[in-house]
Amino acid sequence: MSELNKSQLEFYQKTGELFFAVAAADKVIRKNEYESLHKMILEHWKNLDDFEDEFGVDASYQMEIVFDWLDYESLDADTCFESFASFYKEYPKLFTEKRKDLIIKTAHSIADAFAGKNKSELMLLGRLQLLLKK
Repeated sequence: MSELNKSQLEFYQKTGELFFAVAAADKVIRKNEYESLHKMILEHWKNLDDFEDEFGVDASYQMEIVFDWLDYESLDADTCFESFASFYKEYPKLFTEKRKDLIIKTAHSIADAFAGKNKSELMLLGRLQLLLKK
């Protein structure tokens, strides 16, 4: 796998970490949040580009795979957000305006999925807005 393809694949994995952080901000992952991510992948992310993983599967599904794994491992939302932020700072060219817009849209969709946004989700969304300068 080429270096470009590795970083593209990692983009989707790290973005999955971010979306997990949004869902886990209040320390509870709800089925609605997972379903919101799944819907956003099918409706928006899947058609964004043509990158695939080593098995020939659309790379956008890496977000869901990572989200599931992090939920299983019960990782901390702040740790996951910081991991995403570090990746963003290391590979800013991977974050086109279209991708940034879709990241924001997906994060808000996940946060809204269960009874609207709570304080911890709003704080994390604010940090994301500042990071992406949106």
